[in-house]
Amino acid sequence: MSKRIGCLLLCLLMLPTLAMAENVEDAIVIGMISTRTTEIRPLMPSERDMISLYGMVYESLVVIDDNGIPQPSLAESWSEASSGKTWTFVLRENVVFSDGTPLTAQDVVASCQYILDMAKNEELTDKGFYQNMKYLVSAISVVDERTIEVKAGRSYYGFLYSMTFPVVPASQVDMASPLGTGPYVISSFEPVSYMWLVSNENWWQNKPQVEQITVNFYTNNKTLITDYEYSQVDAAFTRSVAAAQYKSGINSLSIPYTTRQLETLLLHHKEFPLDSAKVRQAITLAINKASIAKNVYMGMTINADTPVPSDGWLYNDDLESSFVYNPEKAAALLEEDGWTDPDGDGQLNKVVDGKTKNFVLRLIVYEDPDNDVRFEAANMIKDMLKVVGIDVNVEQVTYADALEKMKAGSFDMALCAFQIDVVPDWGFFLRKGNNENYCRYASTEMTDLIDTLRTQQNQAEFAYTSQEIQQQFATDMPFVCLFYRTGAILTRKMFTTVRTIREFELLRGIEAFGR
Repeated sequence: MSKRIGCLLLCLLMLPTLAMAENVEDAIVIGMISTRTTEIRPLMPSERDMISLYGMVYESLVVIDDNGIPQPSLAESWSEASSGKTWTFVLRENVVFSDGTPLTAQDVVASCQYILDMAKNEELTDKGFYQNMKYLVSAISVVDERTIEVKAGRSYYGFLYSMTFPVVPASQVDMASPLGTGPYVISSFEPVSYMWLVSNENWWQNKPQVEQITVNFYTNNKTLITDYEYSQVDAAFTRSVAAAQYKSGINSLSIPYTTRQLETLLLHHKEFPLDSAKVRQAITLAINKASIAKNVYMGMTINADTPVPSDGWLYNDDLESSFVYNPEKAAALLEEDGWTDPDGDGQLNKVVDGKTKNFVLRLIVYEDPDNDVRFEAANMIKDMLKVVGIDVNVEQVTYADALEKMKAGSFDMALCAFQIDVVPDWGFFLRKGNNENYCRYASTEMTDLIDTLRTQQNQAEFAYTSQEIQQQFATDMPFVCLFYRTGAILTRKMFTTVRTIREFELLRGIEAFGR
């Protein structure tokens, strides 16, 4: 906790330096990648950065604040009953869509139901960005014009995070370019070219100082960053590691933003010798994650010893010593597990059932458009494990092949990424038998903790169980969490004063800037 307070104080001390950059006035031009969005469909977005633009036009019942805590937005209040099985939301008065039509409970219910229908449609390959809502909402209905009742699929505090879906008019849920209640409206849109946002005269809060946001779309990061260099745009949104070369100065800022992409090294628990907790712990301690973050990802990461990011309110900082890079301790753990190097060739051996086994592991790795450096990270891991006597054969495969191998259990280790949902629930890859538990990790204690988490309606109890889950993770070492990726907002115009900028909310705070 003391570390987090120290980091907050450091951020506050830095604010005067950031203020030296030019403040935005009434307009800003932004560059970002967009190649697939052909229609404005906020309930079924097809590109992640487009969601940040939708967030300026469409609002939700609940928003997540700087501390990661749910707060009222379109809903002025909520209450829960029946041990968290039923939640009642009351809408704010006098909220209207951009054409002046009043927002009603029917609009909220229709928007939510559309998302649920898409998520449950077995004929659809793409079930939508909000598809995990199907696990959290079992039914939603109108009580009156301003009141909505939701039956929770999981009766816990995490349910509130699923109420961050956009709301559109009930009659427009399946239409392109539906109306919104947010601070801006989309005045013009040309796919793979530009979007022009102007302030919403009917917004229920004070009119934004920034009246116009022009967004130019790019097909690649190289052109985007070049245009930023030549002042063709005021700001650029990018996750390219090339953005790391830009440092904050008097006339330009590089503002990091957190993503939900967790980079991991999966360890197959059903394969010898990774069935040993000591071996898994040794592998964790033998990997210098800070070096990989600095030299491969150019520092565009946030520490994550467990699936809980280190900058989040649920993070258990008491466990940090369990994950500190320590090759000497890693070697000692391997020796305790029976691995030795009797012939001094640098490769560990172990006698099992009268036969000598060499410590050789196969590591599969895939590249993706947003991470063309993962193969380099795999080779660094190979070199680090060699130091403690573990030989690694790196096999580069396609994403489709990697997914097939992970589902089939045809791997020893896999370097891959998970996109973590907005709901802070890690059961999808930690609970025994779940579809994305590719490691075949089977812990009764962990499964019980996940099940307990999914019954905690109280914020404090939810946080306590989340910390217990992290403790169990440190004990079992089911896989290696390397770090969360970050992106960068390169800008010559300061447009926000919020403390935390997150993926999918890259323009958060622009509507209130200057007020």
